[in-house]
Amino acid sequence: MELSQAKIKQIRSLREKKFRDALGLFCVEGRKMVDEVLASGLDVVEVYTREEIGEKAMERISSLDSPSPVLAVVRIPAQEALPAPGGLCLALDAVRDPGNMGTILRLADWFGIDTVYASEDCVEAFNPKVIQSSMGTIFRHRPLTADIPALCRDFTSAGLGVFGTFLDGENIYTSPLPSCGLIVMGNEAHGISLAVEQAITRRITIPCFNPGPSAESLNVAVATAVVVSEFRRQTEPPLRKF
Repeated sequence: MELSQAKIKQIRSLREKKFRDALGLFCVEGRKMVDEVLASGLDVVEVYTREEIGEKAMERISSLDSPSPVLAVVRIPAQEALPAPGGLCLALDAVRDPGNMGTILRLADWFGIDTVYASEDCVEAFNPKVIQSSMGTIFRHRPLTADIPALCRDFTSAGLGVFGTFLDGENIYTSPLPSCGLIVMGNEAHGISLAVEQAITRRITIPCFNPGPSAESLNVAVATAVVVSEFRRQTEPPLRKF
């Protein structure tokens, strides 16, 4: 199979958000990742293998430093309707780093989080680095774009707690945590925005155990892992061992 210059240009353009939005497509690279997207039920438009198109062509269409042996072009799915408040959910307030977003999606999958919501100014879910760092979770557990302050109010109206991570919050290890509610994680540099903070009903924190000089804060993905793990530890027996 020989790829035309126009097709190579189109696939390469999908590295940029504006072209992903315009064409409604994104790329998936790697044997395991392509196998997962093929099994996911998403609309896989094209699959290219190194054996079919040749080493040079694969190098040109791949966005990886070491081109993978297979690349798929997939149609971006329409967002599902927001579910009614319930279960244990995550809300991401302006999380911008694609590595953090992908890692948080993997964490949500592992800990059985019902839904992950993301504000409009979060990094785009189908950014190539989000896809790679999610290790395929993005195909099963996509974030839903939402107005986070309004979402917080909806959870509160449903009688569920809305938890925000702050340095002056309750110690998560000594405070009782429920099995249902909304956990809000903030921006890497600025934390939770003022508009969202005003809708938080419980402020929580991960305590620092270092009595001397220490890091000012934790990476948002690391903090999410600690917080979600403690919520689950207090309320749910694990279904399987690591």
